Amino acid sequence: MSTVTPEPAALYIVPTPIGNLEDITLRAIRILGEVDVVLAEDTRTSGRLLQHLNLKKPMLSYHLHNEHQTVQRVLDRLEKGERMALVSDAGTPGISDPGFLLVRECLARGLKVECLPGATAFVPALLKSGFGAERFTFEGFLPVKKGRQTRLRELAAEVRTMIFYESPHRIVKTLEQFAEAFGPERPASVSRELTKLFEETVTDSLGALAQEFGGRTTIKGEIVIVVQGLRE
Repeated sequence: MSTVTPEPAALYIVPTPIGNLEDITLRAIRILGEVDVVLAEDTRTSGRLLQHLNLKKPMLSYHLHNEHQTVQRVLDRLEKGERMALVSDAGTPGISDPGFLLVRECLARGLKVECLPGATAFVPALLKSGFGAERFTFEGFLPVKKGRQTRLRELAAEVRTMIFYESPHRIVKTLEQFAEAFGPERPASVSRELTKLFEETVTDSLGALAQEFGGRTTIKGEIVIVVQGLRE
């Protein structure tokens, strides 16, 4: 009985560790070793990962600020038969990172895209919150200015667990805004430095979390906020 070898994809979406390098999968290592080019959000960051994996690959910068200018050139190379892997600095490309546009255009041109499962920050943060993962909504980064208050008002009645990404320098203001929009007693959790040496998750009311983080002199690491949905 003959076996059919699957046709290789033109583009591979390859998740990378969000902190702990042991979280890279064996399949991700194999694909990174097989492709012709690695599309990297930051070639320095991805270069260190490839060096750690003892892989030498040509890299092409592909990030939020050059995506629209670069995508056509990447598509032309893919159509000529090159195989590429898209990686972000950490986690799964396309989730609050560049990737959507390239995937959409690849599919429109009939180019095969394959996405590997792997690390993403919101999953461990959600599970560690204890608020229930049966139904949730991932909001990513809220608008910084325009549309922010409108979105918060819309989410005030959300019954599902809500997940947000935030940066260290905006975390205190965001928690204060959440306390105002959702109520200071609404349970929430803040996770930072996930999978790293100084990983931390603090669970309390939004009002208490705003006070806790507002009293810190320095806050480091990428942050995930999980807010319990509205309870009747």
